[in-house]
Amino acid sequence: MKLRHSPTSPFVRKVQALAFETGLDKRIEMVATSTTDPASGLSKENPLGKVPSFITDDGTALYDSPVICEYLDSLHGGTKMFPAVGPQRWTALRRQALADGIMDAGVLGRGESLRADGERSVSYLALQKQKMANAVDALEKEAASFGNGIDIGLIAIACALAYLDFRYAADAWRNGHPDLAKWYDAFAQRPSMQRTAPPKA
Repeated sequence: MKLRHSPTSPFVRKVQALAFETGLDKRIEMVATSTTDPASGLSKENPLGKVPSFITDDGTALYDSPVICEYLDSLHGGTKMFPAVGPQRWTALRRQALADGIMDAGVLGRGESLRADGERSVSYLALQKQKMANAVDALEKEAASFGNGIDIGLIAIACALAYLDFRYAADAWRNGHPDLAKWYDAFAQRPSMQRTAPPKA
């Protein structure tokens, strides 16, 4: 199996963290890929030209982190990261969707902030930051119920908050979110999070 990746993508990190948690990491070949390099061959596997992009052992291309994560979760016999049925499943999927929304807004905002003066939209960047702030507020309201367990929703939330630390540290998301900060600081000590941290630079 092959996973196309870039070292700072929070969506790639979510896939990697799940792979570590399920013991599948050693079966995956990591392929560093620039999404802006036409010669990378990425668009042949994922027409959207995004990472993560995944190739199964039989050569099937999969893309979008929720799809890749659920595929990986189907390959092991341990505790499933995607609950099979019932309220736990919908809670995990809802939390994953909210966390993915934070990451989407974060990546879009990051791209906008890198535009040249005169091309950058202050209002667009503010909109993305407001989406992230709204989502963090929502997570704070349920953070006390996260407990010490793990599923795809909690993995995604941790990766989203880590991305805020990485790219939006000045916004200090922990302020006013004590329960969420306490949960995250504990979850971030898991080996799967420690081993998938982005580069410091």
